[in-house]
Amino acid sequence: MDEFASRIEALEHRWMRGWMQRDRSGMKGLATRDFIFLLGSTKPAILDRASWLEAATTRWLCNGYRFSEVYVRRHGRLAVFAEQMEIEAEMDGREWSGPVWITDLWQRGRVRRGWRIAERTLSRPDYDPATTDAVRSMQLWR
Repeated sequence: MDEFASRIEALEHRWMRGWMQRDRSGMKGLATRDFIFLLGSTKPAILDRASWLEAATTRWLCNGYRFSEVYVRRHGRLAVFAEQMEIEAEMDGREWSGPVWITDLWQRGRVRRGWRIAERTLSRPDYDPATTDAVRSMQLWR
């Protein structure tokens, strides 16, 4: 793995540890203002940054994760991180663990020049419509 890919993977681990530790300020510092979380499912759902930070620290809790093969590609000021991950999580007290696919878009700032996550797409083989309903209920703008 090259130096750039290692840097993005390290940021991913910071992001995931922030989720595990319910560290709202840590995740907020890594996310762009217009961060979007997209659940790729039979019925997709999205969360904006405020909704994600609230959900990730109160209702959709990550207790562990393990990355498999990591894919990182740079596109100028953007970077794509993709991989299949094994996650241990719960959503509203229900077990929500297993294999998931994540694709994250990282953006390099113009002023501070640091990398921040702009979008996460998470999908898994999921035929439970309750998952989409649960994610939609986490939208703070509703």
